[in-house]
Parts: sequence; structure tokens; C-alpha cells
Amino acid sequence: MKRKTVVIASLIVVIILAIFLWWRYYFVFGEGVKAGTLNFFVKKGYVFKTWEGRLIQEGFKTPAPGAMQSNEFEFSVLDDSIAGILERSGGRFVELRYKEYLHPIPWRGMSEYVVIELIDVRSSEETTPGSLPMK
Repeated sequence: MKRKTVVIASLIVVIILAIFLWWRYYFVFGEGVKAGTLNFFVKKGYVFKTWEGRLIQEGFKTPAPGAMQSNEFEFSVLDDSIAGILERSGGRFVELRYKEYLHPIPWRGMSEYVVIELIDVRSSEETTPGSLPMK
């Protein structure tokens, strides 16, 4: 009887731990699209080499007067075909579809934001500040 209780308790602990780890690292918290100028894109890491990038978004509006707002969007990329295009798109205007996770894991990248699709890449001359690009 005591052995059965220990097995059931251990099984419950393992299930709770598995649910916690899934929620913390694999639960998709949000999805969306970001657009801006690609600042840098690099493959880096000590053990797991992952693609990391930074997008600079236009605009300076902040909720508090006189405050500064960061318009940088740091992201990771898993797909090598997307990474190949972004690697050659530095300084261009790009639109990215991404998934937001609660916490990063080393083999997925250093950011909570993981790009899953490249919507558009244009040169900076094709977009005007403050206007939406026409397709």
C-alpha cells in the first residue's frame, strides 16, 4: 500500500513538473507582426548557435512626456531559409511574423520572440516615414 502511494505521488509530481515546464518554455503567449529596419542579424552562441537579430521600429511616441522609449525589437530565428534572406537584408525595411514565448531556451534562441515568417523585405527608399507601405 505504501509503495503504491509513493508511485502515485511521484507520478503526480512528474505531471505537474511537465505541465510547468511546457507552460514556461513552450506555451505561445502571443503572436503578431513587427515592421522596421533590420539593424543587425547574426548567428551566435557558445553551445547552441542560433540566429539573433534586431529590428529598429520608427516613431518616438511615449506614454509619459519627456521619457524615452526603446523602439528596438530583438528576435530569434529557427528557420534557415528565413535566416538566409534576413542575413542579406541588413538596413532594409522588413515585416516579420513572430511568436512570443514566456522564456527563451538555449536551442531556440536568446529571445522570447521567435520569427516564424518573413512577410516582406523592401529597401528603405520604398517606404516613407509615417506612412504605410503600399502593395
